[in-house]
Amino acid sequence: MEKQIENIAGQNSGWRGSSDVWLRAAYDALLETGVDGVKIQPLAKRLGLSRTSFYWFFKDRKELLDALITLWRHKNTGNLIKQTNAYAETISEAMLNIIDCWLMPDLFDAKFEFAVRSWSAQSPAVLAEIELADQQRLDALTSLFERFGLDAAMADVRARTVYLVQIGYISMQSNEDLATRMARIPGYVETFCGQAPKQNELSRFYARHNFVP
Repeated sequence: MEKQIENIAGQNSGWRGSSDVWLRAAYDALLETGVDGVKIQPLAKRLGLSRTSFYWFFKDRKELLDALITLWRHKNTGNLIKQTNAYAETISEAMLNIIDCWLMPDLFDAKFEFAVRSWSAQSPAVLAEIELADQQRLDALTSLFERFGLDAAMADVRARTVYLVQIGYISMQSNEDLATRMARIPGYVETFCGQAPKQNELSRFYARHNFVP
């Protein structure tokens, strides 16, 4: 998370803080209290910096909010699309690559996703960003299924099944423990793609999540 903030916000530093420090504070405030909490004076107080320090790094609050959306776009949409293109020999292995997103906050930040979707309820501009992201993600998932031989109509249905289930998890703020989630994953994979994962595929998946079944 910190590295992505640095990449997007830049690396200006000094006694006034830095652009990435202000962006990190804005991210934390968004997750804790929603967009109404992302205001310059409360952020300055949180950081122990003067309000005027903010203006060395951002023109105004809108520019800071735009930086949050850019961060969200790069992290959640960008990484999900990358995962749809990750190497896989089978459709079930490809699906496990997608499920990595739901288990690794560094790939897909579910709390950030929830906060941005909540924000969209009061901002037409953010709602448009959500709608664009949803379509980009669905298109990437659909293309994944098509690469493994599904026709366009079935690829679309399966993509929506995968994606809408996860958005449901996020909207409900579901908090399954890891063992429960892992126990369900083979069934989810079979449901999503019509093919149960092979044992060696599951073993590799468990290993990268440091899970011992």
